[in-house]
Amino acid sequence: MVISTDNPPRSRDGSGLAGAIRRRPLPSFFLLANLMSWTAWTPYVLSRNGLGVWDFRFPDVLGTGQILGVLPGAYLGPIASAFLVTAVADGRPGLRRWVGRMWRWRVRWHWYALTLLGVPAAMLVTGFVFSGGRIVAPSLLVVAVYVPALLLQMVTTGLAEEPGWRDFALPRLQRRFGPLAGTMVLGPLWALWHMPLFLTDWGGGSGADWTRPAAFVLFCLAFNIVMTWVFNRTGESLPMAMLLHVGVNNFASVVWSEMFPALDVNRSMQAMAAGSVVVAVVVLAGTRGRLGYDHRRTR
Repeated sequence: MVISTDNPPRSRDGSGLAGAIRRRPLPSFFLLANLMSWTAWTPYVLSRNGLGVWDFRFPDVLGTGQILGVLPGAYLGPIASAFLVTAVADGRPGLRRWVGRMWRWRVRWHWYALTLLGVPAAMLVTGFVFSGGRIVAPSLLVVAVYVPALLLQMVTTGLAEEPGWRDFALPRLQRRFGPLAGTMVLGPLWALWHMPLFLTDWGGGSGADWTRPAAFVLFCLAFNIVMTWVFNRTGESLPMAMLLHVGVNNFASVVWSEMFPALDVNRSMQAMAAGSVVVAVVVLAGTRGRLGYDHRRTR
């Protein structure tokens, strides 16, 4: 009997794209997240919402072109990449763990208080300090839309980003590098993913200068420390990480400019970065750099 050698047995990792993803899931995720988001954002960057190369403006939905210009690329980036890499690298058991963290709503009540009330409180204090005490009471319309806007942010920004950054990447980075080092790896990569958007009106429009993306990078580095701590201390609850993330976004987009009109887009980003640094330092000191990490969580 002749045994063919044309198709020799393959190792578990295999070859080709699937094999590369299995061997290097983290680099594969970060590469795919950026590649897919940046490709999808290219029309928005080139349109009149961005560089103005194309004589086209994305139509406004809910008062902004970002819904149609930014959101598709956001969904094609972190969440889609995390799903793809998890399916290839870990199969169905990995997907079950990944999805399972998305439904961990059962946490102690004080974490809801921290994310829902602590975030706006911290931002109010930060804005008050940076505006020199010049604060304006929000209108009834802003108060009325705050909660609906928060819920919208959960299914847009929160759902698009956090299944990738916190649900997929953070557990792997912590297992490999430890909580603090892993967090410091994730922070710059999280900031990098946003960088093309600073060429568009998402980045602050004509009033923005180079200090805004620089302050944003600092914000990502510091706020990422807080995000890791909340994620770890809530038993890797993705909903809590999402609420923390979108709490900042929602207050910044709905309330901030009305309550602190003296702060322009650049100064506002500097204020949020500084506030995040202060909170991150408190978290680092309080946890001695461990950020609530439980090494017994191996998956």
